[in-house]
Amino acid sequence: MIRLLLLFSFLPVFAFQTTEFKLSNEEFLKKLQSLPDAQLVDVRTQGEFRKNHLKGAMNLNVNGEEFQKQVSALDKTKPVLVYCWSGGRSSNAAEYMRQQGLTVYEMKDGMMRWIAENKPYEEGTAPAAGMSMEEYNGYLKSKKLVLVDFNATWCAPCRKMSPWLDELAKKYPNDLIVVKINTEENGTVVKTLNVAGVPYLMLYKNEKVIWTHSGLAEKSVMEAEIEKALK
Repeated sequence: MIRLLLLFSFLPVFAFQTTEFKLSNEEFLKKLQSLPDAQLVDVRTQGEFRKNHLKGAMNLNVNGEEFQKQVSALDKTKPVLVYCWSGGRSSNAAEYMRQQGLTVYEMKDGMMRWIAENKPYEEGTAPAAGMSMEEYNGYLKSKKLVLVDFNATWCAPCRKMSPWLDELAKKYPNDLIVVKINTEENGTVVKTLNVAGVPYLMLYKNEKVIWTHSGLAEKSVMEAEIEKALK
């Protein structure tokens, strides 16, 4: 009976940690406004941080050699608000920070969706790299179908889908163009099209979007949409 009571005593705490500390962009913005003394931390690379970031944020690269040392220098008496590009790295960073005794609130969906939702942020000193919208629209003028894959190097589903996309391009050489766009390097296109997550697929026919898909798409699913579009 004692063991059973102890087990149930931990359930509310666990639920609180997994829900109350993972915030939507709107909740994160409100928390930011209500906690002016909070430590705002961007855990992306320095290059990403320079392109765009939240006002007042400090840059502690979660994959950098100095990350643990930098975290140890944070003030444990003040809460931490942490974010990255789409939520994955910030989740890992938040878990580590909590283990060090910090109170951490994490932006669940990351800067990618934050920008798409027109939440306030600052442009960095480095311009958004990569493809312009003129170049992007140039692909769409093709008489072939155009399958655009929005991805990121750290995204496991993106890496899994990449060879499937290559195989589809080889299978339909006369009917399909596959365009792979790294969302971290092509800020202009990502922002203009309001792409808010990866992987994200857009299939075009005659310059019009005929199919979109968010998240992992099996090869058979993509192939079925291509076949449908070719009829």
